[in-house]
Amino acid sequence: MFGFKKKQQPFPEEWKQIITQHVPYFRRLPADKQTALQKRTQRFLREKNFEGCGGLSLTDEMKVTIATQACILILGSEDEMYPSLRSVLIYPEEYFANSRQTSRGGIITEGIQHRAGESWSYGDVVLAWNDVKAGADNDRDGRNLVFHEFAHQLDREFGATLRLEEQPHDDDNAWTRILRKTYRAFLNDVNHGRPTLIDTYGATNPAEFFAVTTECFFEKPLKLRKKHPELYEQFHIFYQQNPADYFE
Repeated sequence: MFGFKKKQQPFPEEWKQIITQHVPYFRRLPADKQTALQKRTQRFLREKNFEGCGGLSLTDEMKVTIATQACILILGSEDEMYPSLRSVLIYPEEYFANSRQTSRGGIITEGIQHRAGESWSYGDVVLAWNDVKAGADNDRDGRNLVFHEFAHQLDREFGATLRLEEQPHDDDNAWTRILRKTYRAFLNDVNHGRPTLIDTYGATNPAEFFAVTTECFFEKPLKLRKKHPELYEQFHIFYQQNPADYFE
């Protein structure tokens, strides 16, 4: 008996309206990339679980807006789609959560922290919807909560920042050498109060540096390429995308 492959369903028109209105980055993409992004968004929505928290009732606007932005990061990749991701948890606004952080000096602090989002090591991403909307609506400010938290997921999957705090070694690849050099120069600028293109939150640790640089790469690509050309090239290779093409 012949097998039949299930036909891809058309992308719902109401979903396209949501993306067009709430994810301006989508409008920058050429037609073929828009189509590819829509297909990935459909798959993400089919495979990943969404949960409303803090009394939030989920809507298509919330799920489609988040899924589309998450898929922008992996638009250039053929790898499996966030294989370790279990659920996307959405709060209506910023929330309080237990916090445990280790500083660059090794000091551990614990307490309750006001948060807009989290990316958990065992596969959940937590987002505040009001910050999701603000980040999506302005695609030039270098601040995008979904990009930030899903960059953490990719960092864990690929070990992007594993060796950045280690001393240089002969077998370091270009990614490690360039990110380590840029990260150390960035920390020096932050410590001396010099202005930086990359958000100073990146000085928290290498993982946050990777996440805020991801935000900058997709939302301020021309500035990042001009100020940190080597860093831009490494992110170009990592994401297999060149967002500067869409801002020129």
